[in-house]
Amino acid sequence: MSTPSTLVQAQQEVVDEFALFSDWQDRYEHLIELGKDLPVIAPEKKTEENIVRGCQSRVWLSAEHKNGLVHFTADSDAMITKGLVALLVRVLNDRRPQEILNTPLTFIDAIGLREHLSPNRSNGLVAMLDQMKRYALAYSSIP
Repeated sequence: MSTPSTLVQAQQEVVDEFALFSDWQDRYEHLIELGKDLPVIAPEKKTEENIVRGCQSRVWLSAEHKNGLVHFTADSDAMITKGLVALLVRVLNDRRPQEILNTPLTFIDAIGLREHLSPNRSNGLVAMLDQMKRYALAYSSIP
């Protein structure tokens, strides 16, 4: 799948995709499938410093600055959480740091994700997103 040209377009693709599922059981199954398709994080990136704080499950999130873009890799030991991080990686991967920092992420609420997650998963989702934005901020000063 090619990367949509803008973050807004990537979010709309996710909204359209989730609209195909009539109930949340199907949407959770889709999230689990997205997690299975998440590119494998390099074993050396599965370190204590790459663990996202605030997640009940273990989530590793790493980022590199390549050709002016932020490239994310991630993994989790829990299926739904892995699907959540896969969804975030899909939308935010290989974007300019300023685009990540300046574009409102509306797809999470548009697909009803926040309201259908347990409080712990919702907090974890926020923690993953915060970490991704911190990486983008760190890379935003690099030309």
